[in-house]
Amino acid sequence: RRDSQLFTKDLHFDEVPVRIYLPRLPSASKRRGVIFFHGGCGMFGSIRSHEKICSYIARKSDSVVVSVGYHLSPEHKYPAQTLDCLAATVHFLKTAENYGVDPDRIIVCGDSAGGTFATSVCQELVNRSDIPKIRAQVLICPFLQALNFNLPSHQKNAFIAFLSREHTVHFILKYLRKDCSMKEAILAGSHVPESMDLKYRKWINPDLIPEILKLGYKPPLPTSFLPQVHEKTKELFETRLSPLLAEDAVVCCLPDTCIITCEHDVLRDDGLLYKKRLEDNNVKVTWYHMEEGFH
Repeated sequence: RRDSQLFTKDLHFDEVPVRIYLPRLPSASKRRGVIFFHGGCGMFGSIRSHEKICSYIARKSDSVVVSVGYHLSPEHKYPAQTLDCLAATVHFLKTAENYGVDPDRIIVCGDSAGGTFATSVCQELVNRSDIPKIRAQVLICPFLQALNFNLPSHQKNAFIAFLSREHTVHFILKYLRKDCSMKEAILAGSHVPESMDLKYRKWINPDLIPEILKLGYKPPLPTSFLPQVHEKTKELFETRLSPLLAEDAVVCCLPDTCIITCEHDVLRDDGLLYKKRLEDNNVKVTWYHMEEGFH
């Protein structure tokens, strides 16, 4: 059911399907803009599945919301999803005034895999000087790294409803169109060479998680590196899939950030680790933690 307080338009931004939610009441000045990327592991979800939340954001914040219907895997191979989100964002930044939006007051927002896409889009746009800068990013329970699936939140919520630890890796492999028989090796960390583990330990490390959120955590047993698994899953180390691995030169240029995490969520610690990285690079971060929340 469409919201009576909003106009909606189905369009294409650079060949990417979008739905725009515009408040019906006239505004004395240009409105804020929100670009929304839905979750669903890059394989599920749609503009329609997230219509209520996009309508709610547009109505409550008096903003123009653009919901992006990026093409899904496996029909459209990775990284088509990120590229669609990037193309739609650039188009809106260039044409925002056509929709009554101030181009300097546009944020990107996404939940779960949508949070991954929002993070990646912001990182890819940091050096673009030909378009307005993203004002802020809102990351709701984002997936941000595929190196370590043995962080405290992975252990605590390994068998939780909605998104278990095992399902997380299964969906990633499905999304990338990889052989799911590699799941156990990736869960154990056998896809990560020692040199890479040492390089990224400064950013992906259970020691960086607040002690109060590590109750009951046990360091995993050592595992053997499997070169054949690493070779077949190199996409896991790309910043488009694991934006937590972006260099400080990129992270320090990112916009103001709001991160929402849930206690009962295997991805909780991804958000916490990214929060620390942003803060260490002097990016303004607002963090909201839902103690009773699920992914």
